Amino acid sequence: MIVVVGEALIDLVISPGGDVETSLGGAPFNTARACGRLGAAVSFVGALSSDRFGRMLDAQLAADGVRTADASVVDEPTTLAAAELDDHGAASYRFYIAGTSAPALPDPPRVVGDVLFSGGLGLVLEPMAESVTSMVAAFDGAVMIDVNCRPRIVPDRERYLDRVGRVLSTTDIVKVSDDDLAYLEPDAEPLDAARSLLDRGPKVVLLTAGARGAHVLTVSGERFVPATVVDVVDTVGAGDSFGAGFLVAWTEGGAVESFDDLDRLTDASAFAARVAAVVCSRRGADPPWRSEVG
Repeated sequence: MIVVVGEALIDLVISPGGDVETSLGGAPFNTARACGRLGAAVSFVGALSSDRFGRMLDAQLAADGVRTADASVVDEPTTLAAAELDDHGAASYRFYIAGTSAPALPDPPRVVGDVLFSGGLGLVLEPMAESVTSMVAAFDGAVMIDVNCRPRIVPDRERYLDRVGRVLSTTDIVKVSDDDLAYLEPDAEPLDAARSLLDRGPKVVLLTAGARGAHVLTVSGERFVPATVVDVVDTVGAGDSFGAGFLVAWTEGGAVESFDDLDRLTDASAFAARVAAVVCSRRGADPPWRSEVG
């Protein structure tokens, strides 16, 4: 079982011309959906509003095969994210958070699974961030974190960096983008910054750089994984789907707490790249079903 912890929200996708479409989103929500569509046993742990948007989020998770028994239903309205697309389909985000559902995750139940996945707003928004930190420390299994920095909503950079450091110290696999590293270590080259993360606890670092491919880094070696070439519609949900693709391939490929097989790590990352490419080829965070991944 893959346990995904974090936010579910509504994306307001704004085109370069100003047209607005609503879609279901949130990085962990997208990751859980992608895991379910790819055939994995997956559970979502997060706060879902009792409003109509919250019911839509819950229904979509169920439709994609995601277990929601450990999710919390709260009265706060659903959190909103404005995803502004540029002329190339790349998205930048602004969030509407105060008094909304996503941060309201209470102390969650002790969950059981093979892998725990979290990150993004789960490392920023209180009280959710402390719940995530506690869950990562207590989890009896492998842990994967997608740092997925959102600088615009970090109220205190030093406090945020301290929390990221504490979480990574008990993390097995960390996924970071070159943009994440530009915020975490602005004076270092991305590969050097990614290598330095191996000294902070993780056994595996997955460095993604969009169309420039990805790198798999361990203390015993490194591999490059090229991106799958597609005609990009937009990149909404691409990173989340990469993480899901890796998780599914990794959990299917053998023991989840064995991190020294570079061939296996590379194969899982190559599958992840193909999953992300499908998402980039269509509008919004619409992860593929297993049959759609080459």
